[in-house]
Amino acid sequence: MLIGTIENINNESINYHPILKEVLKYLRETDFNKMTDGDYKIGENGIVAKLQRYETHSPKTCKPETHNKYIDVQFIVDGEEGLGWCPLSPDLKITEEYNLERDVTFYEKLIPESFVVLSKNNFAILYPSDVHRPCGDIDESPAKVTKVVVKVPVALLN
Repeated sequence: MLIGTIENINNESINYHPILKEVLKYLRETDFNKMTDGDYKIGENGIVAKLQRYETHSPKTCKPETHNKYIDVQFIVDGEEGLGWCPLSPDLKITEEYNLERDVTFYEKLIPESFVVLSKNNFAILYPSDVHRPCGDIDESPAKVTKVVVKVPVALLN
């Protein structure tokens, strides 16, 4: 998992893959406040941005998940949420086997659990080995969030 702030992407020492640079540029330059919720294609290579507005909820009700075919680039447009994370390992108990159509596997809990707060203009890049639990509230206080999740086919980075 990589975490950053959209304003700093050109100043960071991380050498992002060209596809991820394209995605981060799109996130930096797009005014999502003028757009409606839904899916938006980025180019012709299967990258899709999913704009969503929702209220965070207790991390206890959020299911940890992984994806096999896509990398998630989660970008907070407005608000803040808690993101739970752990590396994929044999210690994790699967609660819902891999669903090919939805590209998701769900887990009972994160072992060990790390927790980060993503605020306005923060992003997280989550690879298939990153078990993550998004949409959590902070200190049991639900908050309104506007977020874009960009689905990047893993095959584009190979």
